[in-house]
Amino acid sequence: MNEAILSFLQAEFSQFLIPNREIQTNLFFITLKKEGILPVCKALKEHPNFSFSFLNDLTSVDWLGKRSPRFEVLYLLKSPKSGHNRIQIRVPIEEGEEVPSIVSVYPGANWPEREVFDLMGITFSSHPRMERLIMPDNFVGHPLRKDYPLEGPGQDYLIQDLLSIHVNEDIEKD
Repeated sequence: MNEAILSFLQAEFSQFLIPNREIQTNLFFITLKKEGILPVCKALKEHPNFSFSFLNDLTSVDWLGKRSPRFEVLYLLKSPKSGHNRIQIRVPIEEGEEVPSIVSVYPGANWPEREVFDLMGITFSSHPRMERLIMPDNFVGHPLRKDYPLEGPGQDYLIQDLLSIHVNEDIEKD
């Protein structure tokens, strides 16, 4: 099945495919340019043999200092029709770039796209309501970014600083 999906995508959407980097996973995945996420998702959902009709997950990764581009948006699609076959789509983007929203194809993407926006600061273009979901509206920054200060804006503690502060507090109590 995976070979058929890859052949289909190479024939119809080769302009959007990016060569996969080597990662250790048993999950079939493809890497796409951001412009390709909407047409590829739509094609995978509507294809009579693939029928990836279920958006199982949508999340993001911050590769700060480890990879370029900095972020990846990950989509996990499932096909209940074909034995719950799964495919992961990875979309690498740089800071400040927008990713097209897939809400028009998968309405269930509404909340996870807002969650990724709220916690990582990745914006989805054409999203029907791109607003914070978890954090208060006046919250500054995006707390799941790796460069977000651990104790909030203006506090530049490192993890080691926090550990020593809390250990010293425990020692003083005893």
